[in-house]
Amino acid sequence: MGRAIAYDLGKQNADVVVCDISLERAEEVAKIAGKNAVAKKVDVSNKGEVVKVIKGSDAVVSAVTYYFNADLAEWCVESGVNFCDLGGNNEIVKKELALDARAKKAGITIVPDCGLAPGTVSILASLGYSKLDETESIHLRVGGLPQKPKPPLNYGIVFSLHGLINEYVEKALVLRNGKVTEIESMTELESISFKGFPELEAFVTSGGTSTLPETFAGKVKALDYKTIRYKGHAEKIKLLIDLGLGSQVPIEVGGCKVRPREVLIACLSKVLPTIKEDVVLLRATIEGKKEGKRKKIIYEMVDKYDKNTDMTAMMRTTAYPASITAIMMANGKTPKGAIPPEKGVPGETFLKMMKERGIFIEERIE
Repeated sequence: MGRAIAYDLGKQNADVVVCDISLERAEEVAKIAGKNAVAKKVDVSNKGEVVKVIKGSDAVVSAVTYYFNADLAEWCVESGVNFCDLGGNNEIVKKELALDARAKKAGITIVPDCGLAPGTVSILASLGYSKLDETESIHLRVGGLPQKPKPPLNYGIVFSLHGLINEYVEKALVLRNGKVTEIESMTELESISFKGFPELEAFVTSGGTSTLPETFAGKVKALDYKTIRYKGHAEKIKLLIDLGLGSQVPIEVGGCKVRPREVLIACLSKVLPTIKEDVVLLRATIEGKKEGKRKKIIYEMVDKYDKNTDMTAMMRTTAYPASITAIMMANGKTPKGAIPPEKGVPGETFLKMMKERGIFIEERIE
């Protein structure tokens, strides 16, 4: 994701500083980012090193593991630098949003959750909501899939397996009758269709809604997020989780203490291919009324691996929203403060900038 962010910023002729604990890795990415990019060896956990390198920047984009983001946001406030990240954890996001007053005072913007889901889906939810007089429901469906699925799970590794299992195991936040409600993941299975694909399935997973339930509580009756997979995937994964293989609690096996989840991830790592030729499917459906008439606004995206840049669809659709947000912040196009993407990123401008990058999100009104 960091590579794709740096590449996109470089394509916009931005001066890019690529930071990594490994100078060699940073130099590899800087080459991809173009002639205006330089590489720096930086320990992201070292405040002194981070503050030194970000001073004077227009924006900082974090593509590191989520648990560093709260500190990075804090240091950006102290340094007077705009900041955005790819999210990944609701508790960390809360800490970042708690910096709102200080960010406003510093005259900067902090936007967590700037990936695909949360991120793009959050912006689309807000954009659709703004076009209706009354909104009853927001349904978000997203999936990253191999173009050529293979058994047994018809899935491939497109991001961290630890993150994937978290989405399947942790409880999901939704809106039911306008109230924030916690429900079990891997539930409410439904069929879903996209042109050119076999019939697919979608089911509730955690994390995709992030701040949306809180943002729309009392304004929308129903809001949910489901992950899209090839048919049969949910049943197989749910069996593994029901057997306890998603647990982090150690059990004794042959005299050794092992975490079932680590065993599951080790097995999945061997069985699942790391896919390059992937596809990301997205559909956001916002229903309500406009001028007394029932309306349904649908946003739909199908994005595939780009062989010209050698970037997967998951890289493109996760990284480019973050680089776009960084550009908006640097150009003063976002409100000041610490705000979620659904409140801070202008939707129509976002769609235009995604289109410029070859990512087409179709809007239709029924």
